[in-house]
Amino acid sequence: MHLVVSLSPHGFGHAAMTAPVVNALRRRLPGLRLTLQTTLPAALLASRFDGPYQLIPEIADFGLRQASATEVLAAETLADYRALHGRLDAEVSRDAERLKALRADLLLANIPYVPLLAAERAGVPAIALSCLNWAAIYRHYFADQPDTGAITGAMLRAYSSAELFLCPQPCLPMGGLANLRPIGPVGRYQPGRAGGLARRLGLPAGQRAGVIAFGGMGLDLPLHRWPRLPGWRWVVPGDAMGHPDIIAAATLDLPFGDLMTSCDLLITKPGYATFVEAGLHGIPVLSVNRPDWPETPILVDWLSRHGRCRAVETAELFDAGGLEDHLRWLFSLPVKPLVVAEGIAQAVAEIEKYLRS
Repeated sequence: MHLVVSLSPHGFGHAAMTAPVVNALRRRLPGLRLTLQTTLPAALLASRFDGPYQLIPEIADFGLRQASATEVLAAETLADYRALHGRLDAEVSRDAERLKALRADLLLANIPYVPLLAAERAGVPAIALSCLNWAAIYRHYFADQPDTGAITGAMLRAYSSAELFLCPQPCLPMGGLANLRPIGPVGRYQPGRAGGLARRLGLPAGQRAGVIAFGGMGLDLPLHRWPRLPGWRWVVPGDAMGHPDIIAAATLDLPFGDLMTSCDLLITKPGYATFVEAGLHGIPVLSVNRPDWPETPILVDWLSRHGRCRAVETAELFDAGGLEDHLRWLFSLPVKPLVVAEGIAQAVAEIEKYLRS
């Protein structure tokens, strides 16, 4: 059996959400052949997907064009979608021929729509897996454009062509699709990680280690102005900018995902995989406000109910008193039971059924 997995390269969350499902599926089907289609970094994929796989570093999907982790380049995104839909048939044909050549038994898409249309054309069954779809996101940003109906119509036809659209909770409402199948949360759980980052840094008892990360997007923060708080050290994915309390993750020789599941606090933007993994590990989150992103209220509300989360403005992070107040409030909250990634087994059961049919 051969599973082809197509992943949107918009941030790291689509891979982080999909990998636990694929890894669990391969434990049930040890002989399953895996091909990944995405332009995500090879190092990220290797840190998330277990076992061997073929990588095809080519995909039409791009999600959104962004200037930073929280700023969408609307004009550039609109132009690129119009260009993509101008050549859509050619892109679908190319992907369909590839699926035929690979002799794929099933396509799993999170959530590029061109491969779904290609699977339909190639006669390959397909399943979508995601907490959102690009039609809903496109409508959110471009509802006033004259061609939005045509573009989102093509997207929805693609998503509707899937045998199932598995929606891990918490999930963005997705109208216009009759094949939705809600499932529980999906994310990687790594037990025994509590306090691991502070120990790795050799911090004295009582000191804490926080991670500042925006899900595969650039931080775009003036970290040289980050306030110094007694008892705190910080790890970032990029340059520490000479700050005495900040450490570049590259110096620690650990996959960045492991740092995020072993820290004492996560400062991040709203994103499915990051929020769910925080809930799975009981990590408090300060969420930088992103009012234009449609998932923001859903994710913040979910993690506030299932963990410890507070939304903050970026400027508040650079005020020592304000940051201390937020941390004091966050750590005063009661510790709740860990979230359980129930959606993994649910997704595996559905995918295995189609692979064996």
